[in-house]
Amino acid sequence: MQVFRSLPPIDQRQPCALTIGNFDGVHRGHKALLDHVRQAASALGIKSCVLTFEPHPREFFAARNPQLAAPNRIATLRDKLQALAQVGIDQTCVVHFNERFASLEPASFIRQVLVDGLQVRWLLIGDDFRFGARRQGDFAALKSASQADGFELHSMPTVAQDGQRVSSSAVRQALAAGNLEQAERLLGRPYSISGHVVHGRKLGRELGFPTLNLRLTHGRPALNGIFVVSVHGLADRPLAAVASLGTRPAVETNGAPLLETHVLDWRGDAYGKLIRVEFMRKLRDEAHYDTLDALVEQIRIDADQARAHFAAATVRP
Repeated sequence: MQVFRSLPPIDQRQPCALTIGNFDGVHRGHKALLDHVRQAASALGIKSCVLTFEPHPREFFAARNPQLAAPNRIATLRDKLQALAQVGIDQTCVVHFNERFASLEPASFIRQVLVDGLQVRWLLIGDDFRFGARRQGDFAALKSASQADGFELHSMPTVAQDGQRVSSSAVRQALAAGNLEQAERLLGRPYSISGHVVHGRKLGRELGFPTLNLRLTHGRPALNGIFVVSVHGLADRPLAAVASLGTRPAVETNGAPLLETHVLDWRGDAYGKLIRVEFMRKLRDEAHYDTLDALVEQIRIDADQARAHFAAATVRP
């Protein structure tokens, strides 16, 4: 998949079948929409394209208005792009959502972004899509423009599963509750986070539980706590592990979110490697401990619970 960190350069612009959105998590509802885009692109002989934003528009507005709440992030940009590539999208444009972009009037958005910037020939939007300054743009505005500028316009109703709307909000709620099975049903795959292993404070090594550290580029992960996980990317098979995702209240005050993963019975140099951590079961919430000895004892208990989880999975018929 070709990725542009803005609109494509003029010499690389081609007609496309397009959809627009944040696509946080790329869940089953997103995938149904993306399948329609791919099919239309194939039928028309043009590129399939996604227009998405960084940061999330609600993060942008929340940073300027304390009364607004930014959503917790399901996926990093890396994982979102990987998921879009896996469903077969040809190109994704990641537009920097800033003051200038947010202030585009609907007519300017249509002309500058859709028609001139992306050369849209076929457009599919969700039934709740709004765009342009003050969210004034809607389906009616796009319908009028489609007739004037010669592109097809389609809308897609909400996808439901077991009577529940499949949405990023529903995925966030499942993750916040530690309900990884429900999150997997909504996503269509186990929840995971990927990234390059970075150096940390080495405290885990001092305590006898070395960790692989992944820093999150955003400050509001949708999941927090201590988990049984599997690690992909270090061997020819997933490795059993236990992980902490959060701000580490046991050892730090006001820490930035960090994913720390202790791979059970494994030693090696993983710095700089790209790994994927797949979440399997929540053990508990993060907690503060008065002493390091108490923290070490709890980590030992967590590791034993993770071993028990994998041992039980091994002996199932």
